[in-house]
Amino acid sequence: MKFGVVVFPGSNCDEDMVYVLRDIMKQETVKLWHKNTDLEGCTHIVLPGGFSYGDYLRSGAIARFSPIMDSIMAHAQKGGFVLGVCNGFQILCESGLLPGALLHNNSRKFICKNVHIKVEATDTVLTNSVPANALKIPIAHGEGKYFADAETMASLKNNNQILFKYCDEQGNITEEANPNGATDNIAGVCNAGRNVFGMMPHPERAADTLLGNTDGKSLFESILKASLVSA
Repeated sequence: MKFGVVVFPGSNCDEDMVYVLRDIMKQETVKLWHKNTDLEGCTHIVLPGGFSYGDYLRSGAIARFSPIMDSIMAHAQKGGFVLGVCNGFQILCESGLLPGALLHNNSRKFICKNVHIKVEATDTVLTNSVPANALKIPIAHGEGKYFADAETMASLKNNNQILFKYCDEQGNITEEANPNGATDNIAGVCNAGRNVFGMMPHPERAADTLLGNTDGKSLFESILKASLVSA
């Protein structure tokens, strides 16, 4: 198992992700520059949060055309693991690797705070060890409102592709617990092949005891557990 964290101009959560994967989870981890095409033998690709290309167009719309994305798309099409967090989620939607789109928050403001999310699908590489209770995970985005039309929503529900929903501290999925106006409170989805994952909240910011919160660590534990099972 080898993790590759992709770095675009404007990425600012790459070091956080590398720290969690390398120093906390003790996994071989490298950075992959967006202009390169070699995935360097990485089995697991992570697109971190940030503001790729300054978000000067739609968030992720320019990064989707970075040279490395062709290699990532080929990796995904072969069943390889790909995870996008926040800006990474936006890039995966722009590239067509995940359904739906990310729009401006209903408030039209950047939101940075702790929220709660609840796992909806526990049979994936990313969620197999995630507890059923509400997880406290930070968000930090201006365009985090997940949108899907009726046809896409029907497909997501039929294929159990909705990973997480925003909820309150008790796990209740309510309108008040939805921080950005996302369709059906959606905070994360996967593709039909269940190997490409995207989520708005930042699990890497909730995986270290020094931060007083390790609710996000279970996602990384899920990835490692799935790898052991398949080995």
